[in-house]
Amino acid sequence: MKKLYGTVVPIITPFDENDELDIDSLKSLTEYIAESKLQCLYPCGTTGEMCLLTIKERKRIVETVVEQNRGRLPVFAQVGAVTEKETIELARHAVEAGCDGIGVVTPIYFKLSDRGLVDFYTHVADSVPSDFPVYLYGIPQNAVNDISVNVAKETAARCENIVGIKYSYPDMTKLQNFMMVKDETFSVLVGPDHLFQAVAAAGGDGVVSGNAMIIPEHYGAIWEALLEKDYEKARKIQRRTNVLNEVLCRINNISAYKVMLKEKGIIRNTAMRAPMEHLTDEEAETLIKEMNRLDYGQVRC
Repeated sequence: MKKLYGTVVPIITPFDENDELDIDSLKSLTEYIAESKLQCLYPCGTTGEMCLLTIKERKRIVETVVEQNRGRLPVFAQVGAVTEKETIELARHAVEAGCDGIGVVTPIYFKLSDRGLVDFYTHVADSVPSDFPVYLYGIPQNAVNDISVNVAKETAARCENIVGIKYSYPDMTKLQNFMMVKDETFSVLVGPDHLFQAVAAAGGDGVVSGNAMIIPEHYGAIWEALLEKDYEKARKIQRRTNVLNEVLCRINNISAYKVMLKEKGIIRNTAMRAPMEHLTDEEAETLIKEMNRLDYGQVRC
């Protein structure tokens, strides 16, 4: 079964001035990532404002990305939703749309036991073909529910197609423990960007990074250095990347991505879906100036 590696890009969702999906900008963004040195397209994740999208919109986004990508990169759709029924509907749609796999965030808001999480993930994994890859997705700081190593072990033992996890909390010990699941074949990707080099060097598989939309050259260079086992080079590029990401994430990272993508001519509008906030004109201008001052398009060791 296909597994994720390198830099997985959770793309933003472009909206127009009427709060409708901007499909032309989504196609442009997909094209931009597909032609980069990055490794996977990941629509409808946290960076894509997933909780604010309708089921119909999420399906259209996935269909558009798969069609525009034309098989150049793997496409893994994030299908976790408020209810298990909706999650399964989106999981089955991802199969039908031609995705290569799915990520599934934990249920949100209501606290579940480990048993409840195992049941949830088992039901979702069983709803798609047994050879269709499923990634657990833990982001406890947003979703309330966390994924323990025992939950990962039990779900992976029950379901052959649960092949890995995207874990978005900066706990290096826990990330390394996830790497021991399923006879050390469990795929582990980190959410916090500053841990990309460290996690990959420790045996993990990569990063899921929204920042990579803005500075893809840096993420491509880190991954190339890691493949060459040039850990010193990877560390140096990671440190420069951390400086750039601090600027991108200073106020509202998703809105900042949209500002920079518009500045680069990739999308047409910086609209966010309410109640998500926009950067003010002053904040956007400051962001662009600061990123240009740092010469953000240039990779340096």
